Amino acid sequence: MRDVTDPAELDQAIKQYPSNRLLRLVALANEDVNDIDAAARRLLDEAAARPLPMLGDLGTASRNDLDALRRDLKTAEANVATFAPRYDALLTSARENVEKDVRSLNVGDERLTSFMAMIDEQHGAWTALTSNMLIARADYYNAYEKCVALLVREFGIYRVTNGQFVFPFQSTANGYNRAATAMTDAAKRSSELDGERASLRQSALSRWKAFVED
Repeated sequence: MRDVTDPAELDQAIKQYPSNRLLRLVALANEDVNDIDAAARRLLDEAAARPLPMLGDLGTASRNDLDALRRDLKTAEANVATFAPRYDALLTSARENVEKDVRSLNVGDERLTSFMAMIDEQHGAWTALTSNMLIARADYYNAYEKCVALLVREFGIYRVTNGQFVFPFQSTANGYNRAATAMTDAAKRSSELDGERASLRQSALSRWKAFVED
C-alpha cells in the first residue's frame, strides 16, 4: 500500500496479496466508492429523457421544437428533485452489503467498528458532493428552461445573426442574457464538482492507507 499513489492502482496491490484481510477491507471500501459514485452518475444521466441540444443550436428550432424542449427541461428538473431520497436509499443498501462482507472476514469487533465508521464518513462526503451535483444540475435545467421560455414567447420576433439571437428590445435581450449566464454558471459548477470527485477519491485512498498501516 505504501507504493499505491492512485486509486486505480489498488486492484494490483490487492491481487498480489489476495489473502490479506486488511487489503481485502480496502478492496471493499474501494468497491463501495465505485458503486456509490456510479449510482450518482446513473441518477444524473436519468434526469433528461434525451440528449439536450446546445443553446446555440436553437436558432433553427421550430416553435414545436422549442415547446417540446421546454417540456423536457421541466421534466428533467422535476426528476432531479426526486433523486436525493433515492440516493440515500442506495447508500443504506450499500452500507448493509459492506458490513455483511466485512463480518464474513472475521476481522474482530474493534476493527469492524472502526472500518464501518470510516465507511460512514465516506458516505457522508459522497452524499454532500452528490447533493451539490444535483443542485447544480437542477439550476442548469431551470436556467435553460427560462431561455427556451423566452424564445417561445418571442418566437417570430427575434432573428439569428451569426448564431446569436438578436431581440428588438434591450430588456428582452437582458432577460435572455441573464438566463444564459445562469446556465453557464451552473455548467461550470457541475464541471468543478466533477473535479471534486477525483479529489474525494484521492483523499479516501489516503485514509485507507493510514487504516492499513495503523
